[in-house]
Amino acid sequence: MRNAFEAWAQRDGHIVRRREDKPDEYLVFETQRRWVIWQAALAHGKTAATTTKYAAPKLAPKEAAADDVRAAAPATSDESAVRNRVLNEVLDAFSDLDDTAGIEGVLKVIQGLKKKQKALAEDKTES
Repeated sequence: MRNAFEAWAQRDGHIVRRREDKPDEYLVFETQRRWVIWQAALAHGKTAATTTKYAAPKLAPKEAAADDVRAAAPATSDESAVRNRVLNEVLDAFSDLDDTAGIEGVLKVIQGLKKKQKALAEDKTES
C-alpha cells in the first residue's frame, strides 16, 4: 500500500523522503497529510465494499464459487461505482478542511468518516 502511495505521490511531485527518527512518517508535512488521507480513503472504501458485499443475497454454494471467481476478476461497473462513491465521499469530507487544520483536522475528518460508516452499518443490520 505504501509503495502505491509513494509512486502516486512522486508522480504528483511530492517528496517522499521519510524521517530518520520516525521512519513511518514523511519528512514533508504535506506528504504526511496525504498519506493519512490515502489510508483513510482505503479504509473507508474497504468498509463500504464489505458492507455492500454483506448486503447481497445469500447464494447457493455453486453460485458462491462463481461469485468468488468474479471477485478475483478485474473491477466491474458495480465495484467501480462503489469506489467512485467512496472517493467522492472522502474528497468531500476533506474539501472542508483548511490548510491550517494540520494533522488534527485530518484525524477529525477520519473519525467523522468512521462514525458515519459505523452508523450506516448499524442501520443496515437493523433493517
